[in-house]
Amino acid sequence: MPEQRPDETGPVEERRVQGRPAVPPSRPRQAPPPQQPVHHRTEQIDLRAGFPPVRNETTEIDLSQGLPAGLPLPPRRTRQGRRLGIDVGTVRIGVALSDPTGTLASPLETVERRRDGGDLDRIVALVEEHEVTEVIVGEPRHLSGASGASAREARAYSRSLAGRIGSVPVHLVDERLSTVTAASSLRANGLDSRAQRPVIDQAAAVVILQAYLDAQRGRS
Repeated sequence: MPEQRPDETGPVEERRVQGRPAVPPSRPRQAPPPQQPVHHRTEQIDLRAGFPPVRNETTEIDLSQGLPAGLPLPPRRTRQGRRLGIDVGTVRIGVALSDPTGTLASPLETVERRRDGGDLDRIVALVEEHEVTEVIVGEPRHLSGASGASAREARAYSRSLAGRIGSVPVHLVDERLSTVTAASSLRANGLDSRAQRPVIDQAAAVVILQAYLDAQRGRS
């Protein structure tokens, strides 16, 4: 006779599968501990009488002896663009022009002085044509550094020019011996005094402008 097996049709929870362990009951999860609130200290301000006054305190620095040691300074920015150099004379005005990087000065032209201000009109036109960013006017001084009639004339001319070109700055620079330097340079290139006359004013303007460009690069 076949072996009788117990009835396995009972409730599911009463059945056991032979060879498999019983599954342990799951553990209840623990709730995380409650977080403590973070308090930020504040200060009460009474605004019934309006906002409190704001203090802007500054410190005076004595610069008569130069900049204080260790004072951080931002790098000096070099203005980009062409510069125009001017040698102001009573009869002629020498004009020089730099390259766009402001590195090298070259002769441009000679402008005749005119009573009707036509020379100023021409220089203004050159500023616009070459998109000049700065104009450098030589201020002739004596070897002692004192100013004479020529220096006063150059200052007056620079003021008149500045009033015509607006946003383009005009700088006065010391041009002692610029004409002498220009004449020496022209002689070194084989030009005698007669051949120098048409270009001596331009050469002087080159000396003025080149000295300014070199000084700017040295400061930057």
